[in-house]
Amino acid sequence: MERENAWNGYETEELKKVDALNQEYRTFLNEGKTERECVKLAVKMAEEAGYRDLKEVIAKKETLKAGDKVYAVGMKKMISLFQIGKKPLEEGMAILGAHIDSPRLDIKQNPLYEEGGFAYLDTHYYGGVKKYQWVTIPLAIHGVVVKKDGTTIELNIGENEDDPVFFVSDLLIHLAQEQLEKKAAKVIEGEALDIIVGNKPLTFSKEEKEKKGESAGKDAVKKGILNILKENYDMDEEDFISAELEVVPAGKAREAGFDRSMILSYGQDDRVCAFTSLKAMFEMKSVERTACCLLVDKEEIGSVGATGMQSHFFENMVAEVLNLMGEYSELNVRRCLASSCMLSSDVSSAFDPTYAASFDKKNVAYLGGGMVFNKFTGARGKSGSNDANAEYLAHIRSIFEKENIHFQTAELGRVDLGGGGTIAYILALYGMNVIDSGVAVLNMHAPWEAVSKADVYETKRGYVAFLKGAAI
Repeated sequence: MERENAWNGYETEELKKVDALNQEYRTFLNEGKTERECVKLAVKMAEEAGYRDLKEVIAKKETLKAGDKVYAVGMKKMISLFQIGKKPLEEGMAILGAHIDSPRLDIKQNPLYEEGGFAYLDTHYYGGVKKYQWVTIPLAIHGVVVKKDGTTIELNIGENEDDPVFFVSDLLIHLAQEQLEKKAAKVIEGEALDIIVGNKPLTFSKEEKEKKGESAGKDAVKKGILNILKENYDMDEEDFISAELEVVPAGKAREAGFDRSMILSYGQDDRVCAFTSLKAMFEMKSVERTACCLLVDKEEIGSVGATGMQSHFFENMVAEVLNLMGEYSELNVRRCLASSCMLSSDVSSAFDPTYAASFDKKNVAYLGGGMVFNKFTGARGKSGSNDANAEYLAHIRSIFEKENIHFQTAELGRVDLGGGGTIAYILALYGMNVIDSGVAVLNMHAPWEAVSKADVYETKRGYVAFLKGAAI
């Protein structure tokens, strides 16, 4: 069963809409390279669309009614948005849920050291990465440093043209005979992913040396870096202890291909689904069922912790909304969640002809094929999968075909080769209908990933159709 390529159905006016949406998407990618940055962007977009902070509504002891729009932020790394529908919340919501964390390198709490004339920052990779892909590429540092007095310093170094960048070194090919005999997983090991941040020792003028007798002494390059950190960011070495600094590929999202049909960028798993989910929410004028968009952290490491999907943040916010509507009870919270339906908005693997043997060609997503549905994810024998039921799939089909949405169905890859998961199984624990859906990604989890502009457009359209029509 073959489906038509989405590009074939566009006339001139719709092609303009495709490009306009993707231009906005590229800006979102450039400004939201970390979870904190994504949440900050989402709040800005939400407030421009008429959403209010749930904390403010609670503090003013106001109530919520049909048509009201609110958002709630959790620890600056996750956000839930609600547009109250006409039907009682007890009858459930239509939920779009994506994650906003991506594979990267995290800087450790005691990271700065000097070796062989270089200053390094020690890192710990985050999420599933091919470690060898992170060497010799320009890297940027994003994040926050929180000082003991509570002052927060925001860092974003390496993105502007006049910023310095950082890098992980690699062994020159002339001496790499032994290295190249290793398996790919061992060519570059985790402890070797330390970034080079300097090479110039701290120096003093002749006058300073004569007057004060000063010299840099041991670890002069490290001292030089500490001096820069203090002067430029009012940051001491001990401040690394209370810092969250993420190392990501430096550079902006770009159009790819002579035909400019694709977007090449860092972090499209899963910010492509986060962006399209937000855009769909903001298009809603009014809804029958309450519409919800949920963007969470920590999916790449198992959805754990206070900002992951396994936390009670979402459930707590649903309880708060019910309370503001005068409908709160423990039973109503349970009924609301069990009666809801969800699209777990996450990416799928795209067919790569170079590695065709890794895929089932009949059951794989293709760039340009439209929005992707994964009935199940998991690994091998569907381990860790949600596996949506047939009735829900039929309902989704009817919604999408009515709105003429280009969509395709897929699996991640060949059955015995591996697999992956999303947040779908966690929401399914409430008893709600959930299916994975999103955009096909080429080079998934690499520093630079590729998607089709058409798929971004169709996925946004699909999310809009879902929020309007989901009723099961």
